[in-house]
Amino acid sequence: MAEAQNIPVGSNTTGSIAVAAESTVATRMSAPPSYDVADFPVPHGREEEWRFTPLERLRGLHDGTAEASGSLKAEISAPDAVTVETVARDDARVGRAGTPVDRVAAQAFSSFEKATVVSVPKEAVLDEPIRVGLHGEGGVTYGHTVFELGAFAEAVVVIDHTGDGVRAANVEYVLGDGAKLTVVSVQDWDDTAVHCSQHNALVGRDASFKSVVVTFGGDLVRLYPQVRYAGPGGEAELYGLYFTDDGQHQEHRLFVDHDSPNCRSNVAYKGALQGEEAHAVWIGDVLIRKDAEGTDTYELNRNLVLTDGARVDSVPNLEIETGEIVGAGHASATGRFDDEQLFYLMARGIPEYEARRLVVRGFFAELVQQIGLPDLEQRLIAKIEAELEASVA
Repeated sequence: MAEAQNIPVGSNTTGSIAVAAESTVATRMSAPPSYDVADFPVPHGREEEWRFTPLERLRGLHDGTAEASGSLKAEISAPDAVTVETVARDDARVGRAGTPVDRVAAQAFSSFEKATVVSVPKEAVLDEPIRVGLHGEGGVTYGHTVFELGAFAEAVVVIDHTGDGVRAANVEYVLGDGAKLTVVSVQDWDDTAVHCSQHNALVGRDASFKSVVVTFGGDLVRLYPQVRYAGPGGEAELYGLYFTDDGQHQEHRLFVDHDSPNCRSNVAYKGALQGEEAHAVWIGDVLIRKDAEGTDTYELNRNLVLTDGARVDSVPNLEIETGEIVGAGHASATGRFDDEQLFYLMARGIPEYEARRLVVRGFFAELVQQIGLPDLEQRLIAKIEAELEASVA
């Protein structure tokens, strides 16, 4: 039978576990996706999937008034074995990994002019990462990118978002059987940027997918990582790190759809918040369908509130349609600095600011180490420390 674990959480954290009967799961996790914007009503903020999002800060991405008027500078650096193509939306490789699940994602799909397809041939093992730099230069832009790995290929992808603008995009990751892909998506936008993106991963038989999402910048960032399995034996690891500052809204909504037997998923997101009106939202949804026997899944969210005035909403959800699984559970917690940790460090002559820095660095260290690229890890640690320094400046 399923295992479910819950730990004590703060008053702004909720969660649920449901063991479903054979009937269709009647929640938003099973709502039919669509490429057609008209299939999604304009949200008003009372809907479950929009209740945490300040719609007025989406700059029209949700209601169709945001017309493409901006520019985005894109640079792709890849090893020789990789193929980079620009294709039309009717290319057979576009849309394979998943369909838009909300109005903004559908708007992005209907609005992009050309899609970018990055392909790694079967059995190729890349010794250097594929690096994608996306620098906003103002205005509204839409995009669609597909990363496709052939059977038994191995690759690391780094997507770096910087600059300013209003951006809505869909990103697809298609893994062939036995393939291994690590993706690091960094949101280091200017403080005035808006970024909404759906990340769709389709994990092949016995394939391994690792996603590391890092969010620092932007006025509003709303990301929707989603995983499905194309065959048994697939593994997905979804890690996230976010630092929400004064006035920022950062929202991460995850969905892992266990629709194949003997697959595994592990989700771990951690965030720190500081400043007035800092708002972080984490939604973790896992659905285990009736045919997904042998599933092993766990999701975790931790939040560290550094100052008064910050708000966290953390909602893990788990739905199970079969009891023939290895294990399933979730945990969520939000709290302040551990006074005992600070006292321990300060009692040994470490100044309070330095003690706080060490605690925060240790809080994020496990996730940063998942990246596996020393230059990027050092950059992110430096960014975290710069955020802390700004709070005491």
